[in-house]
Amino acid sequence: MAFDLVVRGDLVLADRVLESGWIGVSDGVISAIGQGAPPAATEVADHRGKLIFPGLVDGHMHTSSALGWPGIEGASRTAAAGGVTTCVDMPYDIPRPVTDTRILAEKIAVVNASSHVDMALYGTIRKDGGVEEIAGLVAAGVCSFKLSTYEYDAVRFPRIDHTTMEAAFREIAKTGLMVGIHNEDQEIVEGAIAAARATGRTDPIMHARTRPPLCETMADLAIFEMALETGAHVHIAHSSLARGFDLAEMFRKQGAKTSGEACIQYLCMTEDDLVRLQGFGKCNPPFRTADEVERMWQSVAEGKVAYVSTDHAPWPRPKKEYNGDIFACGAGLTGLQSFAPLMLTLLEQRGLPVTLLASLCAERPAKFHGLFPKKGAIRPGCDADLLVMERGEFRFDADQIQDREENRWSPYDGMAMKGRVAATYLRGGCIWNGKEVLAKPGAGRFVPRQHKETFLG
Repeated sequence: MAFDLVVRGDLVLADRVLESGWIGVSDGVISAIGQGAPPAATEVADHRGKLIFPGLVDGHMHTSSALGWPGIEGASRTAAAGGVTTCVDMPYDIPRPVTDTRILAEKIAVVNASSHVDMALYGTIRKDGGVEEIAGLVAAGVCSFKLSTYEYDAVRFPRIDHTTMEAAFREIAKTGLMVGIHNEDQEIVEGAIAAARATGRTDPIMHARTRPPLCETMADLAIFEMALETGAHVHIAHSSLARGFDLAEMFRKQGAKTSGEACIQYLCMTEDDLVRLQGFGKCNPPFRTADEVERMWQSVAEGKVAYVSTDHAPWPRPKKEYNGDIFACGAGLTGLQSFAPLMLTLLEQRGLPVTLLASLCAERPAKFHGLFPKKGAIRPGCDADLLVMERGEFRFDADQIQDREENRWSPYDGMAMKGRVAATYLRGGCIWNGKEVLAKPGAGRFVPRQHKETFLG
């Protein structure tokens, strides 16, 4: 019996590369993989000479922090063009975060009507509580939870006090789900910003100076102590410091369920880039030193990093423009469409295997968020979500970002890349052909968590 589709190329798995490989797809699911002469199929997609990865699973993004749920459509378009076939979207949406099953159901309906790629969703709690809603959110399909030690907005993105956070951790521990934490100490940051303003220092480098490494590690210690106390799987949502991964490992050795992810910017961008990019290089935590970037890569080499994400936050251009006060600029970067080419480039620059792209940016995030084996790999039984990469010399062009015009900016604009996304497949259908997004709004689906098992790597 012939397959619906056979895709040919060099298959990049998490542990090896199958040269001259093929993938047999039936009903949108991978039925078989192999090497050499392909089996019969109704359709053949010939990508010989190119690398075929599992569609990326971006475990950390904010589609709706700027525009609300209408932002899902544009962000998912750029995801499709970037080979990201599953987005794991944060719950901090305008005007309401995802704190109960009613709001979650509304967001799921928007995802199913407007997304170009598949999407899993985080849940959260309110500043004043909401722990009693956790079990219902889990039953309704959230894949993970997100809380914060730093407050951007009392409703949309609140700081959760330690008493409430501990209670939430105890309830989440019963579910087996992971709880990611925005890890910055509010008191340290607020004091440093006040001191900077008092001396008239509002230039770009002060964003990094007012969010020193200590503000991260103090938050890490607090959340990991609570992890040890409650049994919850507590995860650093974005460590810009290698020490964050060392602390997670130290607490794991003591019996805690602790982990942390590295956003891709912390593997390549430095304080010099913050000065150069000004508001367009502002994110939280901030870029660190070149020496810290090297330490981050050592953490990758030692297997301490859970996975790599983008923390994609598509603020419109006016929100990012620097007018003499770096503290007034929005914090967040675009990164979905640059994710795959940039990671491939960084790996090649360091002589590291391309299998790390399949592992750190697809299979491992799928496992941490309970989406594996439906998502994250090229293996029988997985959805036929694929990223086709063409190797070569390219430059990333922010004007080609497949989002609203005001979101077509990137800290990586003009950067030399060692590859480009030649095609993207979602459940066996081509949704990006290297030039345009072929998927229509609603092609993507909400993906509930597949199981309640904890994965720590």
